[in-house]
Order: sequence, then C-alpha cells, then structure tokens
Amino acid sequence: MEYRAARVAPSPRGKYTQTVSIGPHTLTADETTAHGGTDAGPEPHEWLLAGLGACTAMTLQMYAARKGWKLSKIEVTVTGEHAEGAFVMHRELVLEGELDDEKRARLKEIAEKCPVHKTLTGTVRIETTLAR
Repeated sequence: MEYRAARVAPSPRGKYTQTVSIGPHTLTADETTAHGGTDAGPEPHEWLLAGLGACTAMTLQMYAARKGWKLSKIEVTVTGEHAEGAFVMHRELVLEGELDDEKRARLKEIAEKCPVHKTLTGTVRIETTLAR
C-alpha cells in the first residue's frame, strides 16, 4: 500500500512552526516553548505517539466489531521518552464494555499487531534524495 505524501514546509507563524499537508488535510507541527518553538502544534516525536495511538484504537475497534464484541469505550494513551539510548513508547489501553479477561487479553495482543506498531518495531529504511 502506498500512502499519500506528507509535504512539510516552514510556516511564517513561528521560528520552528511547520505546515504539514497530507491530501486534503493541513496540520501544524512545532517545537515546544522549552525547545524554542511556539507550541503551535505537536512536536515530531508526538506525531509518532499519535500515529501509534490512533492506529491502535482503529485496529481494536475493527477487531471488536468483526468479532461482534460489545466494546463501548477504547482509549489509548501513548507517552514516550528517551532512555538508555532508545526512544521508549509506553501504551496504555482503556477498554470498557462486555469483556471478560480472555477478551481483554486478546485485545491487548491485537494492539501489538496494529500496522503502525509493526512498522515501528520492524525494519524501517529512509531513502533521501535531493530535488533539483
């Protein structure tokens, strides 16, 4: 599957503020004020956290619906930190509904299979070119 391009360009709104365009969507990225930005949007690592959280919630929602499970609430919180030479993501799941321990455990397993999780824990190559 090929994804739509994310085009990023500096914004006049702040020193590090960036305008991110993906298909019809326009988003903002920035650095926190502690890092010299204006905090006009999430900083780059927060975008990674949001991507993992969104993908996890969508994957769990799809799985539960396919199984016919009554899942009334899904909330995913992802935090991150640099520790011991790695970027460590901590993901917490809040799952409410008619779920026994077996279903909850299965949903936790399924969270580990969301496409963004698999991308982040798999092999990633970044190929950079210069446009003329």
